Amino acid sequence: MKIAVIGAGSWGTALALLLADVGHEVRLWVFEEPGSNDILVKSENVIYLPGFSFPNNLTPSHDMAACMDEAEIVLTVVPTQVYRHVLPNLVPHVKPGMIFLSASKGIENNTLKRVTEILHEFLAPAGVRQIGVISGPSFAKEVAKKYPTAVTVAFEDETMAKEIQHAFACEYFRLYRHTDLVGIEFCGALKNVIALASGMVEGLGYGLNTRAALINRGLVEIMRMGLVLGGDPTTFSGLAGMGDLVLTCTGTLSRNLTVGRELGKGRNIDEIISSMKMVAEGVKTAISVKQLVEKMGIEMPISEKVYEIIYDGKAPADGVVELMTRSLKSEKEIF
Repeated sequence: MKIAVIGAGSWGTALALLLADVGHEVRLWVFEEPGSNDILVKSENVIYLPGFSFPNNLTPSHDMAACMDEAEIVLTVVPTQVYRHVLPNLVPHVKPGMIFLSASKGIENNTLKRVTEILHEFLAPAGVRQIGVISGPSFAKEVAKKYPTAVTVAFEDETMAKEIQHAFACEYFRLYRHTDLVGIEFCGALKNVIALASGMVEGLGYGLNTRAALINRGLVEIMRMGLVLGGDPTTFSGLAGMGDLVLTCTGTLSRNLTVGRELGKGRNIDEIISSMKMVAEGVKTAISVKQLVEKMGIEMPISEKVYEIIYDGKAPADGVVELMTRSLKSEKEIF
């Protein structure tokens, strides 16, 4: 198949390498930024995923029209908050029948839209009806190294999910299918906020007891919001739910965990972000979660403390004390 991958960060590049390895003709759209020409010249993502050479059937390009030409599947892998800047350049090259698949994880600030909702807003007028999401515990570097990985792909039409399963599957990458776009996208977005808290726990010097409690109660918060907004209960114990949450809250390759760790050590968020090449989606998603909490009246104490620490200057240690001294309640209380 001919596949366009829009976004050459670490995850977009890893998926492009995977799809090329499966045997597809892959074109990788590279946003023009300082140093990005090296990706085109060297056929390697020297910025975000160095050490993995591009095969002949993977072509990087700054030209959106060339990347989209005759594409059967379009995989979008850009930061959530920049979709509205990228999509106007993509829409003129859309053809009816193209299948769109999001691999981004976040909630748009202010509109509070999931990524597939943003895609639908731009693509439905162009005749696109098939929009899905792929998510799960999958660090880019480990996929590029061909470590066995399992994720979830979801479309409202399960037949389409089956088609994507076969298009991506190989001996080291396995996909399970689902129809719950809402639950899967909220899991993918909210786990990054909980991972920031997990990093803070580590930065403060706390141990495994604290982290285990945080992950578990973080899952409760994800379920609480996801269920209220229409998610399927089975999603939260699956790969895109618990699987991705555990990975992002414990894995050393997690950008959100890294940012949280530095916050726990007392560093300023602006200083941390300015020293990073890649985006930690949880930092912006924390704003959207705060907005959803206020709009929906949902109780999400961990996520709210993350927001207060990042944007209101609350000390991480004070946030922990406030969480631990909240009123006591039954564990059966989800809502």
